[in-house]
Amino acid sequence: MSEQIKFFGESVPLEMHKVRIIQKLNLVPIDQRVKAITEAGNNTFLLTNDNIFMDMLTDSGVNAMSDIQQSSMMIADDSYAGSATYARLEAKVKEIFGMEYFLPVHQGRAAEHILAKAFVKKGDVVPMNYHFTTTKAHIGLCGGSVLEIHYPEALEVDSTNPFKGNMSPELLKDVIKKYGVKKVPYVRLEAGTNLIGGQPYSLANQKEIYGICKKHGIPLVLDTSLLADNLYFIKVRETAYKNKTIRQIAREIADNADIMYFSARKLGHARGGGICIKNYDHYRVMRDMIPLFEGFLTYGGMSVREIEAITVGLDETMDLHMINQGPQFIEYMVSELKKKGIPVVTPAGGLGCHIDAKRFLDHVPQTEYTSGALGAALYIAGGIRGMERGTMSEERKADGSDTLAAVELLRLAMPRRVFTLSQIKYAIDRITWLYANRKLIGGLKFTDEPKLLRFFLGRLAPTSDWQQKLAAKFKSDFGDSL
Repeated sequence: MSEQIKFFGESVPLEMHKVRIIQKLNLVPIDQRVKAITEAGNNTFLLTNDNIFMDMLTDSGVNAMSDIQQSSMMIADDSYAGSATYARLEAKVKEIFGMEYFLPVHQGRAAEHILAKAFVKKGDVVPMNYHFTTTKAHIGLCGGSVLEIHYPEALEVDSTNPFKGNMSPELLKDVIKKYGVKKVPYVRLEAGTNLIGGQPYSLANQKEIYGICKKHGIPLVLDTSLLADNLYFIKVRETAYKNKTIRQIAREIADNADIMYFSARKLGHARGGGICIKNYDHYRVMRDMIPLFEGFLTYGGMSVREIEAITVGLDETMDLHMINQGPQFIEYMVSELKKKGIPVVTPAGGLGCHIDAKRFLDHVPQTEYTSGALGAALYIAGGIRGMERGTMSEERKADGSDTLAAVELLRLAMPRRVFTLSQIKYAIDRITWLYANRKLIGGLKFTDEPKLLRFFLGRLAPTSDWQQKLAAKFKSDFGDSL
């Protein structure tokens, strides 16, 4: 939890919690960092945690739990079927979102899998405000395709638009007219567009999209994994909701959708997920897949201890003073980097601080994986692990050429209640040093490239000896300092 407070005129986020359990961090010497990133194939996903100082890869499954969450795990009912623990989660979901049916899954991508298997067939199209990697892959495996129907400003990296995640109602009408209702199994809105900087959509936009869907009998599906951030942004940026509580906003979001799914690794600060459903027919077709792919209906592949933590976590998410810390820390980091002339996604969104790799490394072509190269360079410079969100995260075209990403970002995720302000200032300092020495950074090339979701497991090598030159410059500036 945090509030904004002024120290000598500087507005900074103030943590409204105290740390009672800590985990030791390692800041290994730069030569070891060069060795580690080489052994990881220049893919930050393949780095081992003992070589990482600040892990900003993701906010998924690494958020800090509250004391109440931790204690709730001790009362878990470890029953294969009919667990009282599951009943508590189901009741909490109905209380908050008002949807009649709930299906448990082990994480968000499991929900994507169930939805795609249940509704998508060959030749179908799924309109979205923006795709997510695993969502797109699941739909593709079922023979469908994704259509991104956002406004042009969604891809404007430097902007003042508060809701770059909005979907275009006019383009949705065009899609339905062109393909026909039978070819559109559902429309998907992502509450916090992950790949373009965690940018939110407005509730007014969701209501307009839902009206179009209802008119044509097409289900509106929400990916609410990043709902906490989107709730915060609706509260502080959308005038009509400034006097609404977070619970009221959450219920209105649910009232204007047919299906909501989430990864509790993000929403709820535990490990698991779920699908909330209004319509019994939708529930029935997905229900039968849960025992086949996930587990029984009262655990869905999750530990009952995690289910107890999710129940508490969802309740805590309805507290503005809990959900504001992530966006406020991100806004602080974005603001400080922008003051130094470092290109970042604006306005500050949810999930993390996003560096515009295209402008940061304007000399490295996208075909040499600009964002991936910047991620490797930042790890060398500071032991900071970020995530590539650019061309590496796309798939090759049928002719073997790269699909160049619309935006080329290095995401520095901000796990909730994990980092201190001094650690954020350290990251800002190392990014600033790297920007001053950016011309030393070169590109990457694949040496081992999976066909699907290559950014997870692919291995790359530098196109030159730029990493050794960068390390030499670091040692020249900092001596033997870490």
